[in-house]
Amino acid sequence: MPSTISAHIVVRDPERAVGWYAEVFGAEERSRIPLPAGRVMTIEVAIGESTVMVADEFPDAGIVSPLTLGGTYAALVVATDDADAIWNRAIEAGAEVFHPIGDTFWGERFGQFIDPFGHRWGVAQHLRDVPHDEIVAAAAEAFGGAPSPEP
Repeated sequence: MPSTISAHIVVRDPERAVGWYAEVFGAEERSRIPLPAGRVMTIEVAIGESTVMVADEFPDAGIVSPLTLGGTYAALVVATDDADAIWNRAIEAGAEVFHPIGDTFWGERFGQFIDPFGHRWGVAQHLRDVPHDEIVAAAAEAFGGAPSPEP
């Protein structure tokens, strides 16, 4: 059974992206695999206790960034003790607001932004414990209806 999951993301300018992630999240570079002509196979960074591999685009191999694809559905979520600090650094560093930060019905301070490289990030700060049935009811109300029966 796996014990961790790590992200592997593709960007158009990995060197610049790693600098941005260091500024916003405090990412620390662990290693890199450079390639000829200034390209990078991967740069491994630590964000808190998590590993994120940042790779260059290789369109001939089908390895492309969200900027090439025209967007992304997936979001990476960073759990933190100070969501507003990360949020503010991201916005000041050029991130685009996807969902404004705010207090949520599920008990977190949460918001999502898109970084300059096309990846969507969420920041989450636990505020309070909310019983599951209250979250289910609030989610149904937020999305326009009564909760469906649980399986």
